[in-house]
Amino acid sequence: MKQPMTAGLLCLFTLVSAGHAEEAPKPVVVPFELIQSKHIAIKIKINGKGPYRVIFDTGAPITLLNNKVAKATGVLPKDVKRPVFSFFGAAGQFKIKSLEVGTLEAKNVPTVVMDHPTVGLISKVLGPIEGLVGFPFFARYKMTIDYQAKTLTFVPSGYKPSDVMQNLMAILMKRDKPVTKVLAPAAQWGFTVHKDARDANAGVTIKEVLTGSPAAAGGLQAGDRLLSLDDRWTDSVTECYEAAIHVKPGTAVKVVVKRKDKETVLTVKPATGF
Repeated sequence: MKQPMTAGLLCLFTLVSAGHAEEAPKPVVVPFELIQSKHIAIKIKINGKGPYRVIFDTGAPITLLNNKVAKATGVLPKDVKRPVFSFFGAAGQFKIKSLEVGTLEAKNVPTVVMDHPTVGLISKVLGPIEGLVGFPFFARYKMTIDYQAKTLTFVPSGYKPSDVMQNLMAILMKRDKPVTKVLAPAAQWGFTVHKDARDANAGVTIKEVLTGSPAAAGGLQAGDRLLSLDDRWTDSVTECYEAAIHVKPGTAVKVVVKRKDKETVLTVKPATGF
């Protein structure tokens, strides 16, 4: 069973036009460093400047830069007006015109500019860390992490991520309507999982399935033992989230559960989240 983590499912197919087949996107391999905090660190270029060392965070819904690098690369305008109450030097959200990771280049990537205390602490202890790269970049690719070779492999997925922060603010501003959806950066599934520390068995336990959610429509039930999602093992809560969070919304994927000692294959199509 395959084990890559994906940022949006990539459907590989061949288009034949005038006798010529369209070439599949070529993978790009990028080296990474596994630092002592167990974070993945990579080198990036911003608006043609760098390289800068940042954390590559598959669980982060945003991309973040500190004020120093944001100013040096032109991401932070010189005449920017900061909020009256600015925590940790927060300046707001801006656009990176060009974000390069290896030979990959992503255009107009939204980023939050602030001196995050956790990133700052890691930087003091383990060397310069100028921010982190999250969902607005990696959701554009199918991604495989090889921890032995310490490489990331990217293949364009065709998925264009929405602006998470902008959408979140729009939701919060709708005070006349209660927020009832459970949201995730890439897709909405509608179930939660749990696993005890001493539980060495395969899979995780589905703790809750929300009524009317994609999970409920796909037949998942509380108490099911989730063994794999989209052909990826889910032997820990972390692995489950890694498998689920990067599936492209609206894509039907195979889910294998154990129910009453019998394995059952179900199909779940996550809805649009943020």
